[in-house]
Amino acid sequence: MDTDTVFFVPWDISGNMLERSKELYKRAGTFDVVSPGDKVAIKLHAGELGNPNYVRPFFIKHIVDEVRSLGGKPFLTDTTTYYPLQRNNAVDHMETAVANGFGFAPFIVADGLRSENGVSRPSPDPLLSEVEVAGAVHQADSMIIVSHLKGHPLTGFGGAIKNVGMGCVTQKTKLEQHRLLDLVVHEDYCQGCGTCVEACWLDLPRIEGDVVVIDSPYCMRCPICSSVCPEGAITLENRDRILHGLSVATKGVMDTFPWGKVSYVNFADEVSTVCDCAVVQGDKYIKDVGIFASYSPLSIDALGLQHIDYGHLNRVHGVDCTEQLVKMAELGVAGSRNPALEKV
Repeated sequence: MDTDTVFFVPWDISGNMLERSKELYKRAGTFDVVSPGDKVAIKLHAGELGNPNYVRPFFIKHIVDEVRSLGGKPFLTDTTTYYPLQRNNAVDHMETAVANGFGFAPFIVADGLRSENGVSRPSPDPLLSEVEVAGAVHQADSMIIVSHLKGHPLTGFGGAIKNVGMGCVTQKTKLEQHRLLDLVVHEDYCQGCGTCVEACWLDLPRIEGDVVVIDSPYCMRCPICSSVCPEGAITLENRDRILHGLSVATKGVMDTFPWGKVSYVNFADEVSTVCDCAVVQGDKYIKDVGIFASYSPLSIDALGLQHIDYGHLNRVHGVDCTEQLVKMAELGVAGSRNPALEKV
């Protein structure tokens, strides 16, 4: 289980990528995490309803079938979102998963019906007060993290680290990570037009004295209000902090598993500047790259970033997405920011 090596199969439009992925998993030892009788969490992003960029279901089905052949008991899993779209609660999330093609295996929303199912774990860094790990993830015996590489408006990039640090925790910890950002209202620019009030999913901004006030502890620092403001009066600042918080949460989730019980697979196809959480597809700005496999979220994301022109994502989203890697290394996570690449 070499955490400094990432295995890679290039995307081949003339080849059978499912068969090529099987060879990748053998070489990488992806399924070595599975022991007979294990309850195996296959962590994926089921995709927001309307966005087609998530990992194709037949790739996930093969992983499910392989886990079963090894005597494991696989279940697909993800957590509810803080924002109120189609995955905000377990009922809607499960229906979305089925609609997006993931009805071939048990789908367990790991943090419960309304994100009430979490297990508090010590934070490995004072940046977060705790890491509330989603219950079904915490109770799993082993886990295979399957991530789709893409852009993200706050973190710049989403891969394995984001799939774990944001995708394996409760809404409480999601909110705490997001609130590491500073939301600043520049009163000299604000015209009190109310555009942000109308746009906010959670109805949190209010106009007082012809100036917007956004002081609710439930504000998740999403970019909606800042992006719609016609005067540029709302900004999100200190954005590296959410990247650091993301890495802290990832380490907290990883610490719930014994060494050698979690493996990682990253798909670099249909790479868009927009996250799979969005209801739109976004700009697919590069050709399909391939599939990566590793035992380290640090190594696998580092290699992925090298292959998808992360500088473009940084420019689009105004953040240095490599800060995720910097913090993971600082936390002592096994792996490398410059791992070896072994093609399959």
